[in-house]
Amino acid sequence: MKYELGLIGYPIKQSLSPWIHQQFLIKAGLEGNYSMQEINPDESFGEEIEEIKSSRFDGFNVTVPYKKRIINHLDQMDEDAQTIGAVNTVVHRDGEWTGHNTDWIGYITSLKRHYPSIFQNKMSSILLVGAGGAARGIYYGLLKEGFIRIDIANRTQSSAEAIAELGDTTTQTSIMALESAEKRLGTYDLIIQTTNIGMKPNVSDTIISLDQLHENSIVSDIVYQPIKTEFLHQASQQGASIHYGHTMLLYQAQYAFELWTSKKIPADDMEELLKHKLEGR
Repeated sequence: MKYELGLIGYPIKQSLSPWIHQQFLIKAGLEGNYSMQEINPDESFGEEIEEIKSSRFDGFNVTVPYKKRIINHLDQMDEDAQTIGAVNTVVHRDGEWTGHNTDWIGYITSLKRHYPSIFQNKMSSILLVGAGGAARGIYYGLLKEGFIRIDIANRTQSSAEAIAELGDTTTQTSIMALESAEKRLGTYDLIIQTTNIGMKPNVSDTIISLDQLHENSIVSDIVYQPIKTEFLHQASQQGASIHYGHTMLLYQAQYAFELWTSKKIPADDMEELLKHKLEGR
């Protein structure tokens, strides 16, 4: 069998997903192609998607700005994608198109690989900075891991409140302005930057000041271009441990590949290779 896989989004010309999945295909001993299907938002998304679905695709990834828009063009979604309200992986099987979300498990896997100790204390104090789709998925993943104390800092309170609704009666979530979070940074064991602030070309930007950061904290940034964002640079200067965003990219792809092929390919050895690929861009 030869797999036909791909990525839809805009813009995606710089994406390394084709490289990642080509490595997975080689490791799995499978034949296949992974192509990029760039859909301009000014064009007819529905027509483009139906054309893709009528082709020989076994599945595809979905990135911004279409993770929610794709939902109306699917036959069903798994429970994770339904709860998160976003799809990043689509599987075509037995004539049906099913939406999944592997972003949350990709993040949890990457964090668990590098900082397993944080998972030993479910009362660890966690701060999510930002309240977009990525924050929603990560919050969901942290809940599934049993964490209870997860605060959200964001400019728009209503967006953060919508994420906090995923919690139950045992979840302790405070919602605060970014300025308030800055003053309380020293109380958190894990701080996760979930926005695209600091991404190339705006590499000098940071969403909050880390002046009050505690040196025993872990600071994570989902941005992976550049690999070491200004946010992570400042965190390391404060003595904190840092967690890179490209590892989330790699492990969400690992789970997507498993959904398509039923093969889970070891990806640990690809972290450094992916890092070098990104640094060369």
